Amino acid sequence: MKAFLAEYSVCHDPELAPEGAAMLTVISESLARCGYDVVMPEGPDFEGEIKRLAPGCDVGLVITPDHLLFRYTHLLEQFTHNIGCGSMNAAVCANKQRTAAILARNGIAVPPDAGGGTRIVKPIMGCGALGVRLTDEEPGPGELAQAYVEGKTLSVSLVGSRVTGNVCEYYSGAPPLLLAINRQEIGVGEDCRFQYLGGETPIHPDREEEIVSAAVHAMNVLGCQGYVGIDIIVGDRIYVVDVNPRPTTSLIGIAEVMEEEIADILVAASRGEAPTEVHLTGRVRFDKDGKVARV
Repeated sequence: MKAFLAEYSVCHDPELAPEGAAMLTVISESLARCGYDVVMPEGPDFEGEIKRLAPGCDVGLVITPDHLLFRYTHLLEQFTHNIGCGSMNAAVCANKQRTAAILARNGIAVPPDAGGGTRIVKPIMGCGALGVRLTDEEPGPGELAQAYVEGKTLSVSLVGSRVTGNVCEYYSGAPPLLLAINRQEIGVGEDCRFQYLGGETPIHPDREEEIVSAAVHAMNVLGCQGYVGIDIIVGDRIYVVDVNPRPTTSLIGIAEVMEEEIADILVAASRGEAPTEVHLTGRVRFDKDGKVARV
C-alpha cells in the first residue's frame, strides 16, 4: 500500500516550516508503522508533485495553510482517496468571516464584531496566529475585527467520519471522534501581535462536556471530515474562534500519549469507520517546533 503525504510550508513558508515538519514526521511515521510506503514530494513544485505522485497511491493527505487547502485538496481528490477534509468544506473554513457567520446562524457563540476601542484584528484568510494583533486600529484590506474576549484559550482535536465529497459513498453519519482537548499557549509581543507557542495535552477543564459539544456542533455545521482542530475561548460563554480543517500542531503532543495510530484513525474515518474512542496515557507539553516533554 502507498500513501501520498505532502506538507506545503516545509518548502514554501519558512515561518511555518518547523510546525509543518513536526506534523509531517508524526503522520509519515504513523503511516509507515501501519504498513504504508509513504510517498512525499521530492521538489518545490507542490502542484506538479501531487499530479505526478498521487495517482500511484491508495490514500493521500495534503497539509497547507488554510487559504491554500481547497486548491491542493481539490487537486488531490482527482487522483487518490483523500483522508483529510473535503475540499469544499475546507474552502468554507478558510474564510474566517464566512465561517463565523455560518456558526452564529446555527446558534454557536463566536467573538462578536468589534465596536470601538481595542479589538482583535486578523486576516480573513490566515493560519495560526500570523497577523493577529490587539489594536485600536481599523482592519485593513483582507482583515476583520472582532471584540477581544477574555478567557482560557483551548483547542479541541476531532476526527470526523461524516464523509462528503469524493468519498461520499462511505457516509456513515457517525459523530466526530474526540482525540483530546488541548491548552493553547498564546503569547503577545511588545508590538501587540499574538504568537502561538505550543500547548499541553490532554487536559480536562471545567465545562468539558460543554466545550466538546460546541466543537462537535461547529464541525457538523461545517461538514468537516478528517482531522480538525477547533480553537475555543472559554469565558462567559464557549466561543468558537477558528475551525482548522487539517492536522494542527496539537497532533504532535496527542500522538505522544495516544495508544492508537493516527494513520489508522484517519484512514478508517475516511471510510466511515473511525473508532468510537481513543486511549490517552499521561500528559505532555509541546512547542510549535515539535519538541515534546512529559508533564
